[in-house]
Parts: sequence; structure tokens; C-alpha cells
Amino acid sequence: MSDATSLAEDFASGRSDPVHALEQALARASQAPSVFISLTAERARREAEASAARWRAGQPLSVFDGVPLAWKDLFDVAGSITTAGAAYRSDAPAALLDAPSVGLLCRAGMVSVGKTNLSELAYSGLGLNPHFGTPHNPRGIDQPRIPGGSSSGSAVAVAAGIVPIAMGTDTAGSIRIPAALNGVVGYRSSCRRYSRDGVFPLAHTLDSLGPLTRSVRDALAIDDLLNGRDQRQPRQARSLNGQRFWVEQSVLEDARVEPGVRNNLLYCMERLKAEGALIDVRPSKTFQATLDLIQHQGWLGSFEAFALHEALLDSADASQLDPRVRRRLEAARTLPASQLLALYEARRHLQQQLIDELDGAILITPTVAHVAPALAPLEADDSLFVSTNLATLRLTMPGSLLDMPGVSLPSGRDALGLPTGLLLSAPSGEDARLLRAALSAETALTF
Repeated sequence: MSDATSLAEDFASGRSDPVHALEQALARASQAPSVFISLTAERARREAEASAARWRAGQPLSVFDGVPLAWKDLFDVAGSITTAGAAYRSDAPAALLDAPSVGLLCRAGMVSVGKTNLSELAYSGLGLNPHFGTPHNPRGIDQPRIPGGSSSGSAVAVAAGIVPIAMGTDTAGSIRIPAALNGVVGYRSSCRRYSRDGVFPLAHTLDSLGPLTRSVRDALAIDDLLNGRDQRQPRQARSLNGQRFWVEQSVLEDARVEPGVRNNLLYCMERLKAEGALIDVRPSKTFQATLDLIQHQGWLGSFEAFALHEALLDSADASQLDPRVRRRLEAARTLPASQLLALYEARRHLQQQLIDELDGAILITPTVAHVAPALAPLEADDSLFVSTNLATLRLTMPGSLLDMPGVSLPSGRDALGLPTGLLLSAPSGEDARLLRAALSAETALTF
């Protein structure tokens, strides 16, 4: 399937139209078990028909007018229940209003196909959901494999060619991880770049929004639209001459990084270097200190998620939660407040240290140290689920703690044909610079 920019070009030329594109998306969605929690077909058809009329009149609302997209079921879409992937919310009242991010893309003419599946309450990096089913990774042709989480359905919807763009959220890696495991692009924005109103929360200082796409240029276009800009011409990649990248050497040499992930990243570095990029391979004091902080002082998101869901855990609805999610939430109940305050202070110090250390370079790490593992063993073994979840989240959590915008790019396939990903990250607030660098890098890494 082409990316959204190419699809919109087809609309402009008359080779396709929004109604046809939507009907294809709905047909594919109906054949993809557990990818969507709900479809908004009636709304989508109204939006697609209105868009088709605008294209015929030569008056599209934006560059992506008529492009179909999906929303992780944390975003309020008027008339739909926001389940957050939780059974206890299945009878919640439907949203009365679109979330601001939904409204912005709707007013840009985009067509909302439906709400995608996710880890319950967005609280897992693996993407398993016992209530609504687990969408299978479309790249796992040998056996069912995990999609990654928590934006599981959004990643699979893009990777399987149902829609070219799906919105997700990321608190500890929930956009970047499924992007890497499914071989698509995933952009985690800085926390305050987009409005989070109308989006079901998990951790108030860590939650961020972003798209999963088939290209960086699509992610750039979505960023423009969510910031009230309409860039009518596709962004052009700049030369990589002089672009500085810092490859985190200690992570790359860690035995926990699978050979396929490491070898593909090293190959990508050679491709970038051949295009004129300046590649610095050495340990990052800040990244390693952040890994150590999380390992020894705990995950800040655990404190914030428990604070958000304490009333739920103390209610009768707690019995409906996925036991694995419930245990993880409960684990933070007895943690001392002093530990939380120490994490906030350490984060502030490390954020400044990161700016000084990178000094304008883009940090590169593997997105995930491994490819998508088999699904069945994780469903059967809670201990394996816990250890695999921690391993999967390990390399994206530092970026979340430091509020680093990140773009996960496909870096190749392993011997089994499973996707691997590399992660480009920058200091908080430097999203525009990161996206431009990612666009240039993607051009050099097109496989």
C-alpha cells in the first residue's frame, strides 16, 4: 500500500477518490481480526463523500483531505465509546465531542475509519489484550507473533495496509515499539506538542501522541496539520552532508541486542555515512544514567499510573481488569513519595545534561533489542510476559522519561524476515529538527 501522500496525489489526479479508498479500508478492516475495537463506517462514509466532492471541485481542505486514518481507542471520537481496551469501559457513555486532535484532522478533511485495539489501559509494551483479542503481527508468517504495544491495532492497521496513517499514544514506548516490530514509521512527539485533551490518560507527565505511518513525510504532514499548518507541497529531504548522529555504543554492544537488530543498525550507519552523515559511535553518559535510574529507582510511570487508577483498583470494576495489568498497577501502591520526588528531580537534571551532551547531534539506538516474539508462549506464561515486557520497553523508556521526541524507522529484516527498527531521538521540544533529520535518513535507508 502506498503512503498517504501518494494516495492524496491520486485523489488530485483523479486516479482514485476518497470514497473508493474508504471502501477498500473498511473491507480490509473487516478481514483483520482484533485490529479494530469499533468501526465508524457511517461517519466515515459521510466524510469521504464530502471529501470526494471537494476534490472534484478542486477545493480540498488540506493536503490529506480524504485520506483514511484510524484512532487508538484512547482518543474520544464523537458518538463512539472510548474503551481504552478495557472490558469495564464497554458500557461507558459514548463521547459527545471529538478530542481536539481528532477535530483538527477532521477539519483537514481526513476520514476516520474507526478505533484501534490496544493493551488494556495502554499499560504494556507487548500489545496483548484478553478482552478484545490480540491483533497478530502481519510480518509473522511462521507463527502468530505479538504486534507490540500499547498501540498494537494502530501499528497493524498501517502495516497490513488497512489505512496509511493511524494515531497512537506513547508513554514508555507505545508508538515506537509496535512501529519497529511491524516495520513501519512511528513518531513519538514531545509531551506538550499536541493537545492531550480528550485522550484517555495513563501517566500525566509522560503521555504523548503521534502517528504511525508508512513514511516520514506523512508524519511531517500530520505534524503540520496538528499544529495548524497546511504544507501543500511534500517536504523534501535535505542532504545528510554534515548531519551529526550519535550511535549509543554501550547499547549496541549489549548482549541483549539480537544479532539481526545490531547488524541491521550497523548497515544503516554505513548507508548514512555514505550519504555524508557524520557518525559518532560512543557511549552516552546521559542515556546510560537514565537506564540505571529506571533500573534502580523505578519507573516514574508506575507512580503516575497508580495515582490515576487508584479509585479503579479499589472498586468492583477492578475484577474485570487483565490480571497482568492489575498486578502491575498494584505494584506501585506502597512505593514511597520520596522516591517519586527523587525521580522528578533526577529527570530535570538529566534533561539538561542531555542537551549539553548531544550538542545538536541526533541520538541513535535500536528501538527494540529484539524482533517480535511468538504470541502463544506469552499468553501462557505470566513470568515470561513480565520479563519480555520489561525487555521490550527497556530502550524506549529513557526517551520517555526525558521527554525525547523519537522517530522509529525500519532498519531491515532478520534471518526470519522479521522487521527491526532504529530509533532517532532528540532533546525535548526539538521535534521539528528531529523530523527533518528522520526524513533525510529515511531517504538513505529506503529498502
